[in-house]
Amino acid sequence: MDQTYKRPLFYFHHHIETIVPALFRNVILPVPYSRERITTPDDDFLDLDWLTQASEELIIISHGLEGSADRPYIKGMARAFYQIGKDVLAWNYRGCSGEMNKQKRFYHSGATDDLDVVVNHAIQKGYKKITLVGFSLGGNLTLKYLGESSRPSEIKKAIVFSVPLHLASSCASLASKSNYLYVLKFLRSLKAKVEEKGKIRNDIDLKPLASIKTLQDFDNEYTSKLHGYKDAIDYYESCSSLYFVKNITIPTWIVNAANDSFLSEACYPIDLLKNHPYVQLIIPKQGGHVGFTQFNAKGLFWSEEKALHFYMN
Repeated sequence: MDQTYKRPLFYFHHHIETIVPALFRNVILPVPYSRERITTPDDDFLDLDWLTQASEELIIISHGLEGSADRPYIKGMARAFYQIGKDVLAWNYRGCSGEMNKQKRFYHSGATDDLDVVVNHAIQKGYKKITLVGFSLGGNLTLKYLGESSRPSEIKKAIVFSVPLHLASSCASLASKSNYLYVLKFLRSLKAKVEEKGKIRNDIDLKPLASIKTLQDFDNEYTSKLHGYKDAIDYYESCSSLYFVKNITIPTWIVNAANDSFLSEACYPIDLLKNHPYVQLIIPKQGGHVGFTQFNAKGLFWSEEKALHFYMN
């Protein structure tokens, strides 16, 4: 158990640790993002938000479910690295940049083909040292990507936070009564995107939306079917990064708070990773889900300080 993180005294519950920074943290970037739109091999697009200052070293940040590059936890991490002189790329998944993507598919926890497009685009721009940072869904995506096969040698390190390494049991944890408001928020956003896509494509069946009550319902009806999986369980088992971490061959930190209500016991694979030569599992006692709030003169959250320390050592 990592004891270096101490939550503020008035963040006395893990839901407060999760909700307050998500809703009320205001991160002001040193300069505005510069947006670039790139084309994917299947004639879709991805919107990339950059902070650049002519560095050959790049930090690529992947957001969580229904997030974007504008979320406080992404902007906070982007600012932290930019302030030490590094270029930053915070990319938006398909349908997450404020404009619906063109193809029938969306994004999902295992869509590493899009991350690969982003990484190779960065390499083509001349970056020699790339560090991957991922949060929640983006953390799972990052770990799966690194463990699937050999990856470009320009990728040197990765650090991920609040990662649902085992998707099926994490979905079950998220479905608990105490997480009801989170699920409601996610479902409203996901359903709205399906409805929006149904307006621009005639091959999206909107009828099942009314009967969807849980995230697994949504994954069973849409995520799995739109992305070539038999059902939600097939999707979860195919895309859980737990089955890929053993193959990772670059220094990687996984930071999962012990009180993260989104995560199941399987998301803390202590035995699996205890002798891993590259991957270290860090379990702070507190932190919530993508929380890790702290107050200091630099305005850095503990997660950002942890990522900077990992990067520089």
